[in-house]
Amino acid sequence: MRATLLYGAGDVRVEDVPDATISAPSDALVRVTRSCICGSDLWPYKSKDPDAPGQRMGHEFIGVVEDIGSEVTTVRKGDVVVAPFVFSDGTCAYCHEGLHTSCVNGGFWGVGDVDGGQGEAVRVPQADGTLVVLPVPVDDALMPSLLTLSDVMGTGHHAAVRAGVREGSTVAVVGDGAVGLCGVIAAKRLGADRIIILGRHQVRTDLAREFGATDVVAERGKAAVARVKELTGGEGAHAVIEAVGLGESLETALRIARPGGAVGRVGVPQTGDIPGAQLTFLKNVTVSGGIAPARAYIDELLPDVLEGRIEPGRVFDRTIGIEEVPDGYRAMDQREAIKVMIAP
Repeated sequence: MRATLLYGAGDVRVEDVPDATISAPSDALVRVTRSCICGSDLWPYKSKDPDAPGQRMGHEFIGVVEDIGSEVTTVRKGDVVVAPFVFSDGTCAYCHEGLHTSCVNGGFWGVGDVDGGQGEAVRVPQADGTLVVLPVPVDDALMPSLLTLSDVMGTGHHAAVRAGVREGSTVAVVGDGAVGLCGVIAAKRLGADRIIILGRHQVRTDLAREFGATDVVAERGKAAVARVKELTGGEGAHAVIEAVGLGESLETALRIARPGGAVGRVGVPQTGDIPGAQLTFLKNVTVSGGIAPARAYIDELLPDVLEGRIEPGRVFDRTIGIEEVPDGYRAMDQREAIKVMIAP
């Protein structure tokens, strides 16, 4: 089968790899019908050292169940399913607490002998705890929005939840990528009264406004902090979503949070330290968040997608075939695309 591998910075290839097959009784075999490139995929794309074997890529996908192991009971052949970006058994203490990303029997796509999502098929370990059946045909028009439940919509929602967004909140979103845009959707869905998006790319901030953002701040650094303070009467935001992962973006998030506010950080950290520790302490700002347990949120968010109350699939602005994946990485890296979907 064909699959995506990363060999080093800027070196993405689509190659033949061994066919995905059932290897454990808890596995399912899924033929991938939709997958995508994530903003987090761009970090190794920019920095990975040359690695001869290559790294299997992709962690967001929808597909059709082609086969199941003898112990699988929650899905069957022919089901259309979505997979969250981490597989989990659904039965351990962490899964029961809604923290599927810490599952004692879980793991990540593309690691070890597990297939990546950017390929023609995936062996899904722990299928019962991982896969969610979608009550729509495989070619349904909602597929782009359903695909976001694999990661970016759940991640944006996680940031909003961890930041304590509630009815009447003023929310600031740092980052205008797909996760930040889904954070706007999540904040609006949770009842935020005012949503300020920090971003400099008009196509993205225009989409943020359509999703519910009330204000756009194009400045960066100290100027961005000053502008948010001006918009909020000198106070800052009750809740801040940090969706970038750089030290500068996190420091901005901390500075624009009002005293007693909270920051939900979901941008994959690219630095080892959390800046602004003294500022956070003095302002009693809560810093929360982390890797989003997307599986925990699918059941909550799925009805809103199916009924058209939210349309996170609009973050996809380019669709390509599997052989075009290297150009998809280039387009996202050069900000020619917000998020690229891979489809047959």
